[in-house]
Amino acid sequence: MTEEPRAAGWPVADFDPVRRLRVVAAAGRGNRITETVLDQPFERVWALAQDLERTMPLWIPDVRTVRLGGPPDAQGRPTAEIRGHTRLRATFAIDLRPGWCLMQSRFVLGGMAARALADGTTHFAFLGGLRVPCAGALLTALRPFTGSPLARFEALLDAA
Repeated sequence: MTEEPRAAGWPVADFDPVRRLRVVAAAGRGNRITETVLDQPFERVWALAQDLERTMPLWIPDVRTVRLGGPPDAQGRPTAEIRGHTRLRATFAIDLRPGWCLMQSRFVLGGMAARALADGTTHFAFLGGLRVPCAGALLTALRPFTGSPLARFEALLDAA
């Protein structure tokens, strides 16, 4: 006789990628999430979003280069070396799958998520965060210089 797993019959809370990114954003003080609905199909949006090396420097102001394929982090996740126009130079652990990208370095957290909507559009979210004291105030102070990554992403999508 075999026993049924303990969790059998229990409710399961499964969030779509955008809701999951909201949870990640809420978990830290220095995180900011912005969302939009893009008038493009999910496949087109995500093809552009997941091309980190080519497109990320075009829509995130401080990113100059992204190089994937560094040695895995301690948990075995793939990594990327990101260099910025300022002094940013960091190795990020990456969790990348359809509709989901979360990137973490020692001091910076970034992410994006997308989900297809029934009308053929795409709900897209972008997360940026700093993992330092007073991160919320620092992000607020930097906002006039960084502008809207989502607006730049949408313009890039329209131009593609």
